[in-house]
Amino acid sequence: MKTAIVTGGSGDIGRAIAAALIAEGYRVGLVDLDREAVDSAAQALGATGLVADVTDEPAVEAALDAFGAVPDVVVNNAGIGRFAPLLDMPIEVFRHQLDVNLTGAFIVARAAARGMVARGSGVIVNITSINAITTGPGTGSYPAAKAGLAKLTEMMALEWGPSGVRVNAVAPGFIDAGISTPFYRDPEVRALRGGAVPSRRLGLAEDVAHAVAFLASDKASYVNGHHMVVDGGVSVSLLTQLPRVAK
Repeated sequence: MKTAIVTGGSGDIGRAIAAALIAEGYRVGLVDLDREAVDSAAQALGATGLVADVTDEPAVEAALDAFGAVPDVVVNNAGIGRFAPLLDMPIEVFRHQLDVNLTGAFIVARAAARGMVARGSGVIVNITSINAITTGPGTGSYPAAKAGLAKLTEMMALEWGPSGVRVNAVAPGFIDAGISTPFYRDPEVRALRGGAVPSRRLGLAEDVAHAVAFLASDKASYVNGHHMVVDGGVSVSLLTQLPRVAK
């Protein structure tokens, strides 16, 4: 049976990714900080709950050992969003966001890649954000962390690709799930943001999960080092927000 590890496994997007992989026949391990939350999610999905802080290398290695197999797929979905203007953001918050969103993904990916490289096969999918591509004011160190993860994805693909390990990234945007959920509780915000998306709707956790499942599959066997944007077209819609210049 194919195996997969999904970090941030107790959240909306993590659970959706795990469900998509389970539907494809994977045995899935969910990694999260919260024992109660990850066990609840694992029980609901028929997965294995694993507790680890992704910034703690020994804890990550212990969780992978407890899973009992070098995973065929690793999805780095764990992340945090602490938004504030740069002038107001405490340095501890700035650093913590980089540590979880960037360094944590590296720790998990490298721990799994050692076994994948030795075996000669494996897939890693890193979850970034459209903030890695086009940022906005007040988002603090989040865009820097996600942009760093996008570039790290390319480095992993270059270094580990010759050993049979594919590494790609998915950049979600305007997704009504995860850290964005609080923004969409306001009906006016939902309507405004959904109407600004060229596809005219907010994205779902399942939209991200389908993209991950594709990149994890053999159908994407020649896709390596790619940054797949899943945002309904938001990141390419700048000119639709501006008046056309008259000839």
